[in-house]
Amino acid sequence: MNYKLELNTQEPNSNIVFNNIIFDSFKVNIVEKYFGKKGFNPKLGEALFKVRTLDDVLVNRKDGHIRLKIKGEDFETYQRLSRVLNSYDYKNKLINRKNADQDYVHFILSLVITNYSLA
Repeated sequence: MNYKLELNTQEPNSNIVFNNIIFDSFKVNIVEKYFGKKGFNPKLGEALFKVRTLDDVLVNRKDGHIRLKIKGEDFETYQRLSRVLNSYDYKNKLINRKNADQDYVHFILSLVITNYSLA
C-alpha cells in the first residue's frame, strides 16, 4: 500500500502538531498536543487521530465515534516513534528515514485496522 507522510506544525511556538498519512483510498489526521514550551524540551501529553476519505468525509470507528485517543501502551509506543521522527538524527538523515517512517506508519495503520471498519 502506498502512502505519503506529511509532518507539519501549526505555528513556530504552537503546542499542537498536525501530521497526516495519506494512503491510496483514505487518510489519517494525527493531532499531537505538547505540554511545556516548544523550544524548551516539550513533553508529548496527548495524541489522537481520525480517519477521512480522500474527499474529506469522516469515517466512523466501529463503536460509532470518530476520533481515537491513543492511550496506555499504545501511547508509549507512539511517543517513542514520534520522538524518532522529531530527532536530530532523523532531520539530518543520520538514520534510515524510510525505516523510521515505515515503523510510524505501520503502527498507526495497526490502530486504524483495529478500530475502524474501512469496508
